[in-house]
Order: sequence, then structure tokens, then C-alpha cells
Amino acid sequence: MTSQAHSNPLDEPPVEVNWQRNLAVSVFGAFTTIIAMTLLLPFLPLYVEQLGVSDPAAIVQWSGIAFGATFLTAALTAPLWGRLGDRYGRKLMLIRASLGMAIAMSLIGLAENIYQLVGLRLLAGLLGGYASGATILVATQTPKSRSGWALGMLASGIMAGNLTGPLIGGLLPPLVGIRNTFFLAGGLIFITFLATLFLMKEVPRRKPAAGTPKATAASAWSAIADKRPVMTMFVVAGLMMFAIMSIEPIITVYLIQLHTQDVTLMAGVVMSATALASVLSASRVGKLADRIGHWKVVTGCMSVAALLLIPQAFVTNEWQLVGLRFLMGLALGGLLPGIAAIIRHSVPDKVAGHMLGYSTSCQYIGQVLGPLTGGFVGGHFGMPAVFIITCVLMAGCAAVMLALRPRNSVQGH
Repeated sequence: MTSQAHSNPLDEPPVEVNWQRNLAVSVFGAFTTIIAMTLLLPFLPLYVEQLGVSDPAAIVQWSGIAFGATFLTAALTAPLWGRLGDRYGRKLMLIRASLGMAIAMSLIGLAENIYQLVGLRLLAGLLGGYASGATILVATQTPKSRSGWALGMLASGIMAGNLTGPLIGGLLPPLVGIRNTFFLAGGLIFITFLATLFLMKEVPRRKPAAGTPKATAASAWSAIADKRPVMTMFVVAGLMMFAIMSIEPIITVYLIQLHTQDVTLMAGVVMSATALASVLSASRVGKLADRIGHWKVVTGCMSVAALLLIPQAFVTNEWQLVGLRFLMGLALGGLLPGIAAIIRHSVPDKVAGHMLGYSTSCQYIGQVLGPLTGGFVGGHFGMPAVFIITCVLMAGCAAVMLALRPRNSVQGH
């Protein structure tokens, strides 16, 4: 153990004994909440149409607004929840997120018009954030020597949710109806709420001394000696989600241009290939990063993902695209745990949640800007342009990381 052994011996056992249990609950919770957030992807346009929108262009537009709404409010509130978690406990934030999302998801099934749907999607982002809260808890409570592996396991759960959600969303509505699908999603998140409440054990938090000023954004930044690694990771976090999400909205249209037979099925396969590969690689790449350095691994993963975007612009059939997206997913799987580990190693414990909250915000911003940019560029300049522009952005980011790599540090050794 660390210096905790010299302070209060009562603080030591929870760190040793419970971090693995907390990791298991966090992986399950992140998996289930991400499923609930993404299962509406296949049938969102159908639900928008059910709510009274009839013009085809308007259906596409409102679907994009409703989907992005959750990530917008999540981006705005992630730093707040991170800061409150630093002060009052991360378990409390996960209880809040799971209960809030269970309620919001169930209410979406009761929406009567498109404005209520968008409003409730905004509410889901405002109240949610389980996956980001779990990332903060795992990053701060796992022994540093195992943080890459643990964050990799959590990233696997998140990616598995991204993989499973759209598949379940394609299967359930024909069986139980769209509204009941949302009620089932709410029930699933309520199980996560119960698991978090009763199974997770957090290290008792030291109460701040009387008169201790509350942590602010300015004081959190001033506590960080070298801000460059943290700022670089914020950019990488946003670019990673931008790279994934800029392609998502154009995949169906791209497949039509490739004269694919069953477009809907193949679009699901292409999207799932990236997520499946990330599930397979995240914990393995995280373990590698623990051994050779997180900075090296994140730089390498960014470079490989950038290179793999180039041939995607020139594929001649759908299976080439599936194969390339799978390979890209293997590289992207190493980014989430690497980013969190570098931030964790670069900041003091007392502001770790605060900074990881900002990292999550950057990811959400990428999830909002990616589809908007991909749709605009694809519509005006053609589908290959989306892959090339995203490639240039990721390659530039990898070059910056190479230039800023810390020398003889725990992240870059």
C-alpha cells in the first residue's frame, strides 16, 4: 500500500478489499446504463414519427436533436458531478445517476409529442452520467499499478453496452412495442441502482476541516503542477468520440452507395464491429499500458486509428468496411482507459474527480459535434471526405502527443 498505512489504519482495508467489488458493480452499472441510452438508436426515427412528425426531413432532423440532447446536458453537468463526487463521495453520485436515469428513461416511454421527447432526453443527460461517475470511482480507488487494467475492464463494459444497446433496440420493439421498451430500460437501470446502493462499498471520506474553502475550478487547476498532459488528454478524449461518432450517421448512406443488399442489418454489423473490437482490446491494452506507459500506448492507438481511416474512404464493398472498423475498434479500445489513467497520474487525488469530469465533458462534446460534422461534410463533400478529415484530426492529435510526451514519468516511461 501507499502512505495510507501511516495515517489511519481503518482507511487501508477498504482500498485493498473493496476496489475489485466496486469495479464489478461499476462495470455492470456502466454496461446496463449505456444499453438503456443507446437502445433507441434503431427505432428513434419510428418513435419520432409516432409522436406526430410526418415530414421525412423533419424526422431525420428531430431524431438527431433528440439523440444529441442527452450528450449536450451530460457534457454541461459532468464537471459538476465530478466536483461533488470529490467532496461528498463517488458512490453517492452513482446512486443519484442510476435512480435519475431509471426515472427519466421510464418517462420517455410516456412522451406524447416531440418536444416532450427532447425535453426528457435532456433530463436523462442532466440526471445521468453513471459511466463517467464509475470511471472516476475506479480511477481514484484502484491501486495505481492496476489502474490501466481496471479502467480497461470498465471501458470494456461501456463498449459492450454500446454494442448491445442497438442490437436489443432492434429486437425488442417488434416484440413488446416501443413504449414498453423504454419501461424495460428503466427497470434495468433500477436494478443497477439497487446494486450500487447495497453492494458498493466506498472508502470512508475524510470530512474537510472547518473553514476549508470549497473546491472551485480555479483552485482545482492551481493544484496541478503541470497542466499540459491534462489539457492534451481533454483534446484526445473529445477527438476520440468525434472520430467514432462522425462516421455513425453516414454509415447507412455509405452502404447504400456501396450497393449493399440489406442496408439496415449491415449498418448494425458495421457499428457493432467497432464496439466489439473495443471490448476485446480494452483490458488487454490497459494492462500493456500499466507495463510500458500509458502515454506511449495512447499515442500509438491514436496513430493506428488515424491510419485505418484512410482505406475506409476507398472501400468497394461492405465487408471491407466491417473489417476496417473492427481493426479501428481494437485501437480505439485502448484510448478510454489510457486517457483516464494519464489524468489520474497527473493530478492530486483531491481534484481527480473534478478533472475526470472535464474529460467526460470533452467526450460528450465529441459525441455531439461528431454526428453534426459527419452529416454536414458527408452531405456537401461526399462520404470519403468524412473519413479523410477525421484522419487528419486524429493524426494531428497523435503528433501533438508525441511532441508533448513527458520524459521519465509514470505515464510516458
